[in-house]
Amino acid sequence: MNSSLLSGLNPEQRAAVELPARSALILAGAGSGKTRVLTTRIAYLISTGQVSPSGVLAVTFTNKAAKEMVTRLSAMLPINTRGMWIGTFHGLCNRMLRAHHREANLPQTFQILDSGDQLSAIKRLMKAMNVDDEKYPPREMQHFISGSKEQGLRAHEVDAYDPYTRRKVEVFAEYDAQCQREGVVDFSELLLRCYELLARNQALREHYQDRFKHILVDEFQDTNPLQYRWLKLLAGQSNALFAVGDDDQSIYAFRGANVGNMQELLRDFHVESVIKLEQNYRSHGNILDAANALIANNRERLGKNLWTDADKGEQIRVYEAGTDVDEAAFIVEEIKQLHREGVHLTEVALLYRSNAQSRVLEHALVSAGLSYRVYGGLRFFERQEIKHALAYLRLMENTDDDNALLRIINFPTRGIGARSIEQLQEAARQYNTTLWDAAARAGGKVTAFVGIIESLRSATKGLPLPEIMEHVLEHSGLVAHYQNETGAKKREAQERLENLNELISSAALFVHENEDDSLTAFLSHATLESGEHQAGDSEDALHLMTVHAAKGLEFHTVFITGLEEGLFPHQNSIDNGDLDEERRLMYVAITRARRRLYLTFAQSRMLHGQTHYGLVSSFLRELPEELLHWITPRFTARKTFDNGRRETQSYVSAFGNTPSMPPAPPSPKSAWRIGQQVFHQKFGEGTVTDTEGSGNEGRVQVNFKRAGSKWLALEYAKLTPI
Repeated sequence: MNSSLLSGLNPEQRAAVELPARSALILAGAGSGKTRVLTTRIAYLISTGQVSPSGVLAVTFTNKAAKEMVTRLSAMLPINTRGMWIGTFHGLCNRMLRAHHREANLPQTFQILDSGDQLSAIKRLMKAMNVDDEKYPPREMQHFISGSKEQGLRAHEVDAYDPYTRRKVEVFAEYDAQCQREGVVDFSELLLRCYELLARNQALREHYQDRFKHILVDEFQDTNPLQYRWLKLLAGQSNALFAVGDDDQSIYAFRGANVGNMQELLRDFHVESVIKLEQNYRSHGNILDAANALIANNRERLGKNLWTDADKGEQIRVYEAGTDVDEAAFIVEEIKQLHREGVHLTEVALLYRSNAQSRVLEHALVSAGLSYRVYGGLRFFERQEIKHALAYLRLMENTDDDNALLRIINFPTRGIGARSIEQLQEAARQYNTTLWDAAARAGGKVTAFVGIIESLRSATKGLPLPEIMEHVLEHSGLVAHYQNETGAKKREAQERLENLNELISSAALFVHENEDDSLTAFLSHATLESGEHQAGDSEDALHLMTVHAAKGLEFHTVFITGLEEGLFPHQNSIDNGDLDEERRLMYVAITRARRRLYLTFAQSRMLHGQTHYGLVSSFLRELPEELLHWITPRFTARKTFDNGRRETQSYVSAFGNTPSMPPAPPSPKSAWRIGQQVFHQKFGEGTVTDTEGSGNEGRVQVNFKRAGSKWLALEYAKLTPI
């Protein structure tokens, strides 16, 4: 039986499966067959009599992965897998707490709060405690509580050095007491309660340590501190912890994942066996060579190098577009050609760093009649913040729009509670009028809201559409609302702000493409695009997604779009001086492709309704030139000379036959910004003490002087076809 189980495994996979009963770390690269190794390891241990099915604990991060593991095991061995402990951290902790609810101080029928239920419970509690929900937004409070628990902290263990944090800790403590009274737990409580149960109850801890001699963990690089502590408790001093993961694919630090857990595992468990699964069964050689070259720039890696016995395949195709619209048009044409060649649309993925980038791509796909679905997210015009912004515009255009009014009357929060809205609706029914008319007579904060809408209408009268959009976003309070988010909510708020900025760009593009550029026409356009049928799961359709959402997936062809400095890598990572996780994200993106990979970027992109000029991503410059096929001529240095006093370099971008005319030359201000970026890229960081810029016929020269050094002049040739 063992020979049939092990047949088809490569030497490294087989070595991992046949390891003695001791703790080990399996560094499993992308596409290296880690699920097969993990499942075969369990089957091998059972079939060789080293453990019974009930003596295995296998932890995954998704229910889908757990079900796949059980299905594969059932096909490998003639055993009943139903009672086996294979599941997610939350699922296994729930099972343990159900079995020991008295010891955990929980009722037998305790209920689990999902994220929405938890938020409702926090809102109810804060109202009872008279906590100001503007100073302490309930969703931020939710993240504070969950984040603390995921670090293994109860309310009394949280450091609170200021009155603001102390108040949050008070809410945290009362929330825990409320949940205890009501017999409910949230997701983070499942793990913390289970950890505390095992930590304080020695008999129970020893029972499970005696039972689970083999603990296997998938995606170990994604574990947070509390999850690792839970695993350590169960492993004890003698059990074997078989951890499978890839430090090069650790991209969830924002969720609390700690890639450092892999180094701690090596130290805490005195791991002697580190097996690297480097043979890739997914991608062609050139794609893997590019991924290896890129990730080699990261510090403190455990180290591995992907390879394949497949051929090198095609070079990676690189396209430099004039604008983001041109970039989308190129992608659409390439997809059409791929489809003509027999590649199914469902085998093609468009990846982007930020959700806001999907808007231009979606518009191009809708115009071309290509079916698509947004994986793991909403289409642009269906996103919450976009619907809020459009509701303000709709109400300005038509005050009889009750749905729009109800959506924004208290967003951002302005002290208009549910009871006030109920009274408003009752008044509208009583007088047979619209909510707007009833609001105008209501007085107080409700009438003040009417004043906000009236002032927006007055201030934007006669303005161009993009300026109307910008004014409304600013003066409605939407921008300030998301800018003021802090803590765990800050990252999500940043994405929402990027989407709102993209809405301004959408308005600018609409004006450019349509004769009727009125607000009414734009709102109709937005409604029609949001109403376009999103392809169902059974339809042949493209996949659009962020790189984060793409982890674990693979496609015949992948487009990685928007490869510009500040976009990918993201500006936040550049500002923080930490590009390692961004580079891991790019590594994940590259290794999603099996056969063909496109890297695209634009010289100019519409941001905030205005044209911004950017530079190619530093990640693209880290890829070996021999792996790349430039569909457009390469951005190159034309000449370099030093006359002893001044160094001059001319950077020329050759467009060749682009799908549209190049944009207008940059303004002197834009020219200076572009030149400054080139200066830092080519000559390193330094203090710019003097600058000057000029622009004519698309050619600009920017002069810099660094403190304590000679003048550096950059003649930046931009947007001139040659």
